[in-house]
This record gives sequence, structure tokens and C-alpha cells, in this order.
Amino acid sequence: MEKERKDRIRNRIKFISIVLKFSLLMVILVCVPLYIWFFQQDLIHQFSDIDDVKAYFEQYKTASVLIYIGLQMIQIIISLIPGQALQFVAGLLYGFWAGFLISLIGAMAGTIVTYYLARFLGKDALHVLFGKRHIEDYLNKINSKKGYILVFLIYLIPGVPKDLCSYAAGLSNMKLKVFLIISTVGRSPGMMGSLLIGKGIGEGNYTTVIIIGIIAVIFFIFGIIYHSRLSNILDKIYEKLSTPSNKVAKSHKSETPKQEEK
Repeated sequence: MEKERKDRIRNRIKFISIVLKFSLLMVILVCVPLYIWFFQQDLIHQFSDIDDVKAYFEQYKTASVLIYIGLQMIQIIISLIPGQALQFVAGLLYGFWAGFLISLIGAMAGTIVTYYLARFLGKDALHVLFGKRHIEDYLNKINSKKGYILVFLIYLIPGVPKDLCSYAAGLSNMKLKVFLIISTVGRSPGMMGSLLIGKGIGEGNYTTVIIIGIIAVIFFIFGIIYHSRLSNILDKIYEKLSTPSNKVAKSHKSETPKQEEK
């Protein structure tokens, strides 16, 4: 009886913990964006036009760098603001290399927060939000021997969902340092393209802007249209990368009975 009572208390505490953690996650991912959307329309309007955005950041001068890094972090954690739009602004205001540096700082800081947030919330809360099957599928891939390559491709290919990967990584066996490096390198090409567009607008070099913009739009549309196919391609890549080890295992299994027969 005493053991059953302790088990009931333990399960009740676990349930309450899951509810509280899930509530925190919902506040971060849902309530904050809804609050800004419905009650901070002035802020949204300030970011609706490139000239208004530029004026907003120039108003704060040096502090604008910290504001930008903060917005980049929010974009990584809750995807409230399109990352490309932020990087246009960085290229316009700070140029390519400075914009790339502060964009990387913001993205890396957001990735670190997301990684540890997932660890704090735990599997149960993320299962409720994203679905157990999706979380477990990502975990199996990230924890595999070829997980490094797959994470890199997820962040490199447009249209492949990256938010779920960021949270799943926090629950995986992959160390933060490794995940941080791979995800940063993977997202860098897209980030560079956005920064070059912003820089081109600032310099009035619209030929460069049009060329990069066309390429970016093509990749973006391709990613949306072939979203499911890209996911399937990643699954096939995962299977192919895992095949050699499976073949070796099967060959060892097939050789064992033959040796016994001899």
C-alpha cells in the first residue's frame, strides 16, 4: 500500500510537471506571438517597410546591434520574424561582413537557448506539442552515426522544417558544441544571400539584388512545393548512409551459420 501511494504521488508530480512545462512552451511559442500580433500592431507596422526598419534601427545607433541580436534570437526560438527579413536589414545597415558576424551571434545564441529549453521541457512536453512520432523520428536520425550529415542537410536545404530539429537536438545525444557548429555552417549560405541582398539595396546595386533575389525565390518556391519530397530525400539519404553498417552486420550473421555447419 505504501509503495502504491508513493507511485501515485510520483505520477501526480510528474503529470503536474509536464503540464507546467507544456504551459511554458505554449506561452513562448504561441502566446507571445499572438500578443505581439494583436496588441503591438505599431511594432509590426514599423517592420513592414524597409525604410521604416532602417529608420527604427538607426534611431538607436549602437544599441541597434543588441536589438538586432535579440530579434535574431527570437526568430530562432519561436520563428516570429522571418529570418531573411532580419538579414536584409543587417546587410543594409551593417554591410556584409559585420552583418554576417552579428547575425551569426544572434543565431547561435538562439540555438543555445532552444537546445537547453528542449532539455528543460523534456520529451513529454515536446511530444504533446509536436507529436511523439515526429520527435522520436528526429531523435533516431540525430542519434545515428550519420546524424551529423543529416543535421547539416536539414539546415542547408530550404523548405525542410528546422524548428523541430532544433528542439529535438536538445533531447538527443548530440553535444551542444557539435550541433551549434553544424547548424551554423548549414544555415550560413542562406544567411549570406539575404545579407548580400540587403547590402545591394543599401548601395543601390539592384542588379546584384535581382540576381540573388531570383535565385533565392526559386529555392524558396522549390522548397515549399517539394517540401514532402525533400523530407523523403533526407529519409533515403539516411537509409543509404546507414546501409553499409547494416550490410556488414548481415554478412557477419550469414557467415556464422556456415562456420557452424563446417
